[in-house]
Amino acid sequence: MQRTARVHVREERGAFVVVASGAFDYDERDLLPAAWDEAQERGLSLTVADLSAVAFGDSSFLDALLVGRRRHRATGQRLVLVGPLSTTVLKLLTITNVLEHFEIVESLTEALGSGPRGTAGS
Repeated sequence: MQRTARVHVREERGAFVVVASGAFDYDERDLLPAAWDEAQERGLSLTVADLSAVAFGDSSFLDALLVGRRRHRATGQRLVLVGPLSTTVLKLLTITNVLEHFEIVESLTEALGSGPRGTAGS
């Protein structure tokens, strides 16, 4: 398991792409919020958060995702999470009853494409 958490950002096909990897705990609590700040500064209508390489996330990771969701909704921007999600991240979102509140797709191609808006389990 990759222990060092990393977040890289880029623009691709008109979207702001956030690629997160590693294990996220309290020490990395500022990485995703910094990406959300940049997403809002760029003002693109779609932010894609690729979480497929996130091995672990604790409550501070969950909080960062929820803050991102709230901030995107408040500005009319769309936030799409990309999996497949690791078992631990999937459990975190499921146990806390927030999984259904995120739009989740299985690939970056799907997120950046013009496919239907899906949610987990649909």
